[in-house]
Amino acid sequence: MSSQPSEPAAPKAPGTPASTPAPTISDPATSSPSPSPSSTDPSAPFPRILTNDPARTGFDPAIGRWMNLFKVMTGSINDEGAFHYREWVYRDQEDYDCKRCEKWLDWTMSYSPTVIFMRKNIKALGGELNASNIVCRRCPARLTEDGQVHRQSGGFSPGHGILICANEVRNRGHLEDTLAHEMVHAWDHLRWKVDWMGDKDLKHAACTEIRAAMLSGECRWTREAWTRGNWTLTQQFQNCVRNRAVQSVMARPRCKDDVQAVKVVNQVWDSCFSDTRPFDEVYR
Repeated sequence: MSSQPSEPAAPKAPGTPASTPAPTISDPATSSPSPSPSSTDPSAPFPRILTNDPARTGFDPAIGRWMNLFKVMTGSINDEGAFHYREWVYRDQEDYDCKRCEKWLDWTMSYSPTVIFMRKNIKALGGELNASNIVCRRCPARLTEDGQVHRQSGGFSPGHGILICANEVRNRGHLEDTLAHEMVHAWDHLRWKVDWMGDKDLKHAACTEIRAAMLSGECRWTREAWTRGNWTLTQQFQNCVRNRAVQSVMARPRCKDDVQAVKVVNQVWDSCFSDTRPFDEVYR
């Protein structure tokens, strides 16, 4: 998981702004996580984060953006160097990405039926999501020595609100899916006070991740086929929801490994996959 702290923020309604605008608890369901060490083995080290070494990777910021791009295209930069180049470009165009994200966000908040519906239902539970607690920010990715890339497209924090990763959202539709996903988490938090970190057990986390993947639209067939290359016609939706929920649970610090993540998702699957509240059914 990318930036989830060891201890959760104090639960508050999403409408309560904090001094720091960006969430401190990221949502792994919209990220590319790998298993975290178990809380039962605090001595287990996290994989080391790799930093760029031009001699090793071939990527040298000193020679400029376009020369490095040429080296990427001709294979003179290895995969690690290409990762560092990508992050370097994102830092360079951060202002552009954030302004584009804010433009898409304004449209989505005004015209997306899903987002408008979720805002209404969150408000009915005493919360408020608006420009003060939905923010666009650059989200740095991490490459660890085990070869895993950790990145996210958004996150929800009970004490801060919703984060949209401006450098990771591909288009307005992707932003809409990401925002809807995080709004399901916000609704779940207000309705049930979710144990986000899994201090008691991981069933809360598994259930809200199943629901968010199911209701946000991120697992609809067109998204899976055109974006992720999954052209399966049978059980595609269920498999997508299950896989994304498992990935998200794996990213929780209290999750030992993928075996535990699969087990807890299976334990809550029937009840949570059939729970479409506050919707009457799955619309997207």
